Amino acid sequence: MKKRVPAYRKLSLLLIALLSMVTVLAACGSNDSNSASNSSNSASNSSKGASGSKEIRIGYQKYGTVNILKAKGTLDKRLEAEGYKITWTEFPGGPQLLEALNVGSIDIGHTGEAPPIFAQAADAPLVYLAHEPASPNSEGIIVPKDSKITSVADLKGKQVALNKGSNVHYLLVKALEKAGVDYNDIKTVFLPPGDARVAFENGTVDAWVIWDPFLAAAQTATGGKLLTDGKDLVSNIEYYIASRKFAEANGPVIEAFKEELNKIDEWSEANQKDVAALLSPQLGIDIPSLELAAGRRGYGLSPIDDSIIEAQQKIADTFLDLKLIPKAIQVKDATLK
Repeated sequence: MKKRVPAYRKLSLLLIALLSMVTVLAACGSNDSNSASNSSNSASNSSKGASGSKEIRIGYQKYGTVNILKAKGTLDKRLEAEGYKITWTEFPGGPQLLEALNVGSIDIGHTGEAPPIFAQAADAPLVYLAHEPASPNSEGIIVPKDSKITSVADLKGKQVALNKGSNVHYLLVKALEKAGVDYNDIKTVFLPPGDARVAFENGTVDAWVIWDPFLAAAQTATGGKLLTDGKDLVSNIEYYIASRKFAEANGPVIEAFKEELNKIDEWSEANQKDVAALLSPQLGIDIPSLELAAGRRGYGLSPIDDSIIEAQQKIADTFLDLKLIPKAIQVKDATLK
């Protein structure tokens, strides 16, 4: 006869079995969790490795030596041989480019005089690397061909479109000052170049302050009248900018960047028709407009010196007086020691 197992023994065995199952499941769960965590860390490390210190992120605008450098591909080839990969990102203007630099999205870029001042006032960690020659004829204030506005003085009470914080912002300030019009006596309409062109053509604004090649394209396509360019008002200097952290940690890359820019400048100055033909399909701007723009800009890199710092400081102080920037800045703080 089979021996009967006491009830309390059955209960004990059942409890032991249940506890064993719980322990096994907990262990499995722990292993799965650790495995998921390890996979996540591995993926994170892989991503970091894929976009590590060998990636160089360059911001560029619609026109300038950096734009030509990208189109020619010479810097890409030079740095690729040293294990670097360049990521190029286009921006509609200097303010947008420097905003990206401020948040760490790019390492290097180019811009006019005003955007670095607005960026420095916003605590962007930027440094000036070098600059192009003055090109005062490469920006201006235009009105539609049938406009009754014939002078800068006539802009009083009118709507003027411009890219806020861009180089032409300073041109507008100086042009109004010379014409005896208070800055607050016009209505500024802040628009990026593409939107400003539409507003200019449909008559939403009375005037447009803009730089090449957009200026040249508007003159060529619409017959827009130039009220004034930057001559005798502003220098209109193009600057090369980098984040301080990147510049201080990547000296050889910065030097390679500047050397290739100089080579492109030499080629561009001697081959302006070729520059126009090279950029036209990429920019969607006709060749005659690009030839016009190429013929009125300067070429050749120069280092940042005391005269440049002084000129930038003058612009910064002007913007502070007009309350266009929130605080005083010292331009010399944005230079490499």
